[in-house]
Amino acid sequence: MAETPFICNQQALETLAPIITAPIRHHIFVCRGTSCSAVGSADVFAAFERELLSREIMFGKEKKGKNPRGSVVLTECSSVGFCAIGAAVMVYPDGIWYAQVRAGDVAEIVEEHLVNGRVVERLALLKVPSTGREAPQPSINEPDSWEA
Repeated sequence: MAETPFICNQQALETLAPIITAPIRHHIFVCRGTSCSAVGSADVFAAFERELLSREIMFGKEKKGKNPRGSVVLTECSSVGFCAIGAAVMVYPDGIWYAQVRAGDVAEIVEEHLVNGRVVERLALLKVPSTGREAPQPSINEPDSWEA
């Protein structure tokens, strides 16, 4: 495979990747891994797309009905590590990982988080960077916590 040349010309970069001139404020990742798909992540993604398009804030090409000056990028992704409690949605640069998101939650996430800057606490699982928290240790008195 031929190596592609490194592009140094700013105007050429902007032509090839117009996103670099857009006023991007948020990047939303919706997990489409197997477990998240089983609980409706396709519906969650579609709901984000509808909501962002209706507000004209979804970045993309005009010929695809999107806004080249939009402030939000929407991306499907594979597993993010907590699909057992999906559908998983991550919002960057804020570093908020939402869990158990359903299509009916999307308008609230867009309005509260993206528009008003307030995390939807009932769905927020993690904020990155995270210091982590210690997992509870199983009790020796609980039969499910040990094997004979």
